[in-house]
Amino acid sequence: MNNEKVKTFIDNLWQEEIVPALVEYIKIPAKSPMFDAKWQEHGYLEQVISSFAKWAKQHAPHNATVEVIRLENRTPLLFMEIPGEVDDTVLLYGHCDKQPEMKGWAEGTGPWTPILKDEKLYGRGGADDGYAMFASLTSILALQQQNIAHARCVILIEACEESGSYDLPFYIDHLKQQIGTPSFIVCLDSGAGNYDQMWSTTSLRGLINGVLTIQMLEHGVHSGLAGGVVPSSFRIARQLLSRIENEMTGEILVKECHVPIPAQRREQANVAAKFLNEAVFNCFPFLPGAQPISTNVAEAILFRTWYPTMEIIGGEGLPSLENAGSVLQPFTKLKISIRVPPTCDAKNAYAAIKKTLEADPPYGAKVNFVVDKNENGWSAPALSPWLEKAANQASETFFGAQTVYMGEGASIPFMGMLGKKFPDAQFLITGVLGPQSNAHGPNEFLHLPTAQKLTCCVAYVLAQHAKLK
Repeated sequence: MNNEKVKTFIDNLWQEEIVPALVEYIKIPAKSPMFDAKWQEHGYLEQVISSFAKWAKQHAPHNATVEVIRLENRTPLLFMEIPGEVDDTVLLYGHCDKQPEMKGWAEGTGPWTPILKDEKLYGRGGADDGYAMFASLTSILALQQQNIAHARCVILIEACEESGSYDLPFYIDHLKQQIGTPSFIVCLDSGAGNYDQMWSTTSLRGLINGVLTIQMLEHGVHSGLAGGVVPSSFRIARQLLSRIENEMTGEILVKECHVPIPAQRREQANVAAKFLNEAVFNCFPFLPGAQPISTNVAEAILFRTWYPTMEIIGGEGLPSLENAGSVLQPFTKLKISIRVPPTCDAKNAYAAIKKTLEADPPYGAKVNFVVDKNENGWSAPALSPWLEKAANQASETFFGAQTVYMGEGASIPFMGMLGKKFPDAQFLITGVLGPQSNAHGPNEFLHLPTAQKLTCCVAYVLAQHAKLK
């Protein structure tokens, strides 16, 4: 394989064809169903998946299958099959649905306003995860341009990932025969510790999202009259949260949320720490004087990848500041998000959290905790020597530095499901979500040089995979 030709082909296709397509994609507010209850009526997801299919049909090899699969009352899915010269199957995955707008975008930018600046394409969804379809197909085209052998490739682009991929299992079952049994799975929906090399994700945390409701009154009352007699539902919420989290350290107190950390993952965290150093902290927009929980780099990596953590991500019951009268509110609702370690049993952890929060409520308050997401994490199987070698060679060839292996603190529900369905497969979980790329938040951007180099790396690894057969 002529690596320079691969790079030239991929760079040109990115600049001339892919970036313009992503610009149009960013303009479409194709929010995931969890954030757009009327997604069918609005039609944005359908618009995106159809545009992706059109681009794929224009660029895919003549013998490829490109079709949009639509199951009743489920988000659509783009399915591609590219025949190969090797009797094996590779599955490549991505998604096209997006997180909601969020506030805080820089002046002149916005979630649906694509801006190209300093080799970064700003806008919602470009990095998470609109680029994946284009990168997956382009990596295969780069091989075919040089007549380099590759296995049969199946590309799946779903439209429900940001809602927990609840539609995807139905499509996997529906397409069981067409998918086959892949020996190698590539997922382009993960993070990168920096933009200097390829990063391979070794684990993903699970997720427990739920709403904690504390109710004391049928309706609000004058706080001057009730204060000292009626307990504040907000104060009760503070008490209950202290049952599951040490507010001084952030430690999760529910033992079912903890697991032993494998020695290999500790070793990988130590290696990653040498490459990242202060970047582990500098990638977050700390205010002057604000400090991280731990200043030990390797420890911080493990804290965000193998320890449980909690965040309050929403709430109801408190009026806005301009409408805040002297009223003792009747209830407090808090949306709680708890990340659990990769090998933690999320259902068991949820049951323990629910029991802890609801037991013996203070002052006889009405308390309940109801889950809306309960997903296990994922830990990669042992890395095959061929994949470790191929990934390192790819990164050194196109980035000029070795591949680094590290867990991610976020969740990709798809991975746990595929891990169960294809337990013998090898996984390359990688992505472009590096420092300040800010997926899910304001000012999300796609770092174009990294996306182009990563596409080259995927092509390289696909070629090496074919040599095994």
